[in-house]
Amino acid sequence: MTSRRQWAALSLATFARFAGAILMGTALAVVVEARASAFAAGVVGTAYYAGLMLFSPFWGALADITGKRRLVLLVTGIGGVLAVLPLVVADTVAVAVGSRGVYAAFLAGFAPVALAIASHHGGTTGRGRSIGIFNSARSGGFALGYVVSGALLEYVTPVDIYWAIAAVTFLSTVAVLAVSDPTPTPERQPTAKEVAAETRRRLFPAPDERGHLTTNGLLWLYAAVALRNLAVLGIMAIVAPYLITIVGVTQVLMGVLLAFNHGSQVLFMYALGVVADNIGRKPLVVVGMGGSAVFALMAAGLTAVPAGVSRLAFGVATFVVLGASFSAMTIGGLAFISDVAPATRESELMGIRETAKGLGGVFGPALVGGVATLYSYELAFVAASLVGFLATALVAWGLVETYDAERSAVVVDD
Repeated sequence: MTSRRQWAALSLATFARFAGAILMGTALAVVVEARASAFAAGVVGTAYYAGLMLFSPFWGALADITGKRRLVLLVTGIGGVLAVLPLVVADTVAVAVGSRGVYAAFLAGFAPVALAIASHHGGTTGRGRSIGIFNSARSGGFALGYVVSGALLEYVTPVDIYWAIAAVTFLSTVAVLAVSDPTPTPERQPTAKEVAAETRRRLFPAPDERGHLTTNGLLWLYAAVALRNLAVLGIMAIVAPYLITIVGVTQVLMGVLLAFNHGSQVLFMYALGVVADNIGRKPLVVVGMGGSAVFALMAAGLTAVPAGVSRLAFGVATFVVLGASFSAMTIGGLAFISDVAPATRESELMGIRETAKGLGGVFGPALVGGVATLYSYELAFVAASLVGFLATALVAWGLVETYDAERSAVVVDD
């Protein structure tokens, strides 16, 4: 398979997998909020990020130990399709929470494993670009998911949307069949008992086996990602009903506004991938964390802008700021992890990052949704911004740059 065909297959799989994920999240947030409350919609988001948090390191470690990364992508894709089907049979709030959590448990296996494959295709000097291509495809999927969710919520039933989610997830799984895997493969395949023992050891390492978690301040990155996601994912779990019921836009316009976040990422991800290979990783992480906190303040200020064109324009700017800041944080952070990760533990460390994201996502939606229910959406978003600024301070202080652009070399503290 040519390199171009390889990237096309991986990009399609990524695009479709995350289009399905965001379509599901947006639709369930609006449906559940209408039937119950903002807090209930936040609980659906909590279930999603709980699934990511608990299962990302498992899938990453399993992929590294067995070397069967493509098989992991296929299994998790099939599991994602099956996780949607209960919603078709019983469309209730309880089923929405459970189905969203199970879907996330399988989705958790995609990003860390696919990122390891993408990173190896780029090599050391092209790692930022490769990660940028991967994340551009993911952002494109998110953008399409938002636009389609708004249109479907306006014109079809929730059950129709659930079938669409299953179909898109299945398309992603089929595309994985065309993805080749250049990452290291063990000389011999371990037994099931050995896989279980090694997975347990990696997920719960002994004190003398944790050195790779602190290289160049890696733990501070994980902590900051958790805090940032507590703030931003808390907002995003309830932002769709906020835009419709408080800001006052239609369901179709809601989808369009949200699409500016990930639509802008399609451009930002690749461009910042090039930047990461020229100026380093830490500056992007710091700027991305700070921009996420600014986004929270802008989201809170949407209702202060006069209704009409001005409010819509400010809404577009709000989600473009989120897209730019997320792109910077993601490209810088993923390249940083790839730089410091041992060759046989890259999927594992990518998975721990997903766990950190999930940790913030577990608490953020319920906390932000709870404050919005008890007080107001605006106050909840302002409070979330303070957590985002704390995350910015952590990475500014704790990270040590890993990339020497002048020498085009990774610089890692042992």
